[in-house]
Amino acid sequence: MSEQKAPIIIKRVRKVTGGHHGGAWKIAYADFVTAMMAFFLLMWLLGSTTKGDLEGIAEYFKTPLKVAMQGGSGSGDSSSVIKGGGLDMTRNVGQVKKGETKAEKKTYNLKAAQAELERIEMDKLKQLKKRMERTIDANPTLKQFKRQLLLDITSEGLRIQIVDEQNRPMFNLASAELQPYTKVILHEIGKMLNDVPNRISLSGHTDATPYANGTRGYGNWELSADRSNASRRALIAGGMDESKMLRVVGLASSVPFGQAAPFDPVNRRISIIVMNKRTEEAITKEASGVSTADAADEQGESGQDKASPDAPKQTSSSSTPSVPLLPRPPLEAK
Repeated sequence: MSEQKAPIIIKRVRKVTGGHHGGAWKIAYADFVTAMMAFFLLMWLLGSTTKGDLEGIAEYFKTPLKVAMQGGSGSGDSSSVIKGGGLDMTRNVGQVKKGETKAEKKTYNLKAAQAELERIEMDKLKQLKKRMERTIDANPTLKQFKRQLLLDITSEGLRIQIVDEQNRPMFNLASAELQPYTKVILHEIGKMLNDVPNRISLSGHTDATPYANGTRGYGNWELSADRSNASRRALIAGGMDESKMLRVVGLASSVPFGQAAPFDPVNRRISIIVMNKRTEEAITKEASGVSTADAADEQGESGQDKASPDAPKQTSSSSTPSVPLLPRPPLEAK
């Protein structure tokens, strides 16, 4: 038994180098990273491409497969990247290369825009009229003179007229001196006129009763101009911005009140116009000598103004204050 040899046992150890899953996960991860890189590259290209180029590419992929492979109408054979595209305007078949289409030109209707601005401005003047009417009704001082305050909308803007009554004149007899209640009226109006940016035109009117020797000396023209200028000073004293006044005019009896008789006391009035933009521009251009298309049509081919040489006397709001009135000849009218 001692001479018998012991058995030889050989142990073989198998080495695993990839862990439990081996190295397959690395290949899968590499494929994932490659796919993500391709995805982000595609997103970057789409984000950096203009809208026109994208439309051209989309149009290209709309080509039917049969036409794209075998040719025919719709596939084209030009050298452009997109079949049927290019700058050759003689081609009348194939697809359109939308990537090179011209930008759409926008047009604006200036007349419609001007009409809309005028409508908005007219709405503001109507609101001012309603606000002034409410103020007159709410103010006990103004309410008693309501019959002498006339408000209406004209083609020139909002017109505010302060008229005489038989027993309640606005001015002293044949004078440009305002009555105390007339100053109160003008002061209240002056405050409200600052609520709108529009500029103001002011005109004075008289009846047709003449002065003695008025044609050779001081007459209704001078009186109406002095009264309108006195009203201007009262408006400014009431709080109106002086720069808002654009024109001060004396019209004597040349523009009667409606259908009133020339000697009717209602013709003795002050007219304040809150002008719209069109009227303001017309007056400004007329004063500066700038011709407009409307003025050219009215003047005709001769280019001469149709205004009468007996135009009403006009004084600018920026002129120096009127001098004290000289003694006047005996009067024949109020």
